[in-house]
Amino acid sequence: MAKVSSVVIGKVARHIARLRGGGSALPGLIIEKIDHNFVSDCLGGLPHGVVVISGTNGKTTTTKIVVELLEKQGLKVFTNRTGSNFVRGVIAALLENVNLHGQLDADIAVLELDEAHAVRFIETITPTYCLLLNVMRDQLDRFGEIDHTADLLAKLATKTTNTVVINREDRRLAKIKTPAKITYFGLSDELKVHFPEDDELLDKNRKKVLASKLPANVVLTNTTNQMAVFTINEKTYSTTLDLKGVYNVFNAAAALSLVTTILPDANTISLISDLSTIKSAFGRGESFTVSGQPLELLLVKNPSGFQLALESFSSGDYANMISINDNYADGRDMSWLWNVDFSSLQQVNMVSGIRAYDMALRLKYDVVDFTTSQPDISKALHDFLQLKQPKRIFATYTAMLEIRKLLAKYTDVERVL
Repeated sequence: MAKVSSVVIGKVARHIARLRGGGSALPGLIIEKIDHNFVSDCLGGLPHGVVVISGTNGKTTTTKIVVELLEKQGLKVFTNRTGSNFVRGVIAALLENVNLHGQLDADIAVLELDEAHAVRFIETITPTYCLLLNVMRDQLDRFGEIDHTADLLAKLATKTTNTVVINREDRRLAKIKTPAKITYFGLSDELKVHFPEDDELLDKNRKKVLASKLPANVVLTNTTNQMAVFTINEKTYSTTLDLKGVYNVFNAAAALSLVTTILPDANTISLISDLSTIKSAFGRGESFTVSGQPLELLLVKNPSGFQLALESFSSGDYANMISINDNYADGRDMSWLWNVDFSSLQQVNMVSGIRAYDMALRLKYDVVDFTTSQPDISKALHDFLQLKQPKRIFATYTAMLEIRKLLAKYTDVERVL
């Protein structure tokens, strides 16, 4: 139980921050300074412990799936729902959920954490379970080289007390050793080609590596359109999904692997049925209707994620907009755009954001026609929405957040921040 004084101070700071239009940084910073035990006091006594989900791609969507599956199984779940995946974001979420006595009404905590901040988090409280999704080049200005990121996740694994769930298709993660039990999830050999590793993106001639033979409790064996086939503990299950994009279907496999580890007696057919109704997380294949036309918003933040997004959605009759920012939360180094193959795009109608002209140049080198370059996202979105056809927007993180706020003027947008 957290100190009453810390809770009161934190809640007041949170209220002031919201009145001023701020987010989780201020209350989180204050609590970090005045009460180093706040997180452990709040989360230390949960019956099913603490789950940490980390990796380069898919954290937010996978966390959402895990939380909803556990809730449908009857557990009360605490999570950092906004996707604020720093320690301060967790503190802010706790301040919203604990009562004035510092009590948290939950059975389990499921937390999405940035790779570097996951290592900071485990200095405060040891996770019961962790799920390691992948390691890709992402924000090298913050994390350094990819092997360093893998080392960060290995530290998370070694601190986990019960079970570590690992993507067996990521060779850097598959090497991890830990005193905890390890469970793997993976892909069939037939699907491996659709999920290139970072090294394969850098070297187009690199031979594809078939799926690891490490035993996995959940394997994604097939996916077409909105249908997915999973092998779970050697039994096959098929289902339709509301999740958009092949990468989100693999996130679903990761979530199933974790949930069946946490709740080994859960009814698998029930889990699959529950999974079929879960939608993508905000900005991760999120769908809207604007002026009677569908619009899809896709977060892209590294070469692997962008490539999978392009391969998951047929360009068809869609108008396309690409919005690239290089704010701190996006990563300053945008050179990764040159490792994405944009040739599958038939037409790009609008490029926008701080790095609009860099994106326009990148499209020129892949001989992809684009109509307009407009760095101002508000103006770009206004003009883009005038097109009378289905639309798709690929956006980096801060661009995606700005676009969601702007879209609220035109359609219903779920408030998450």
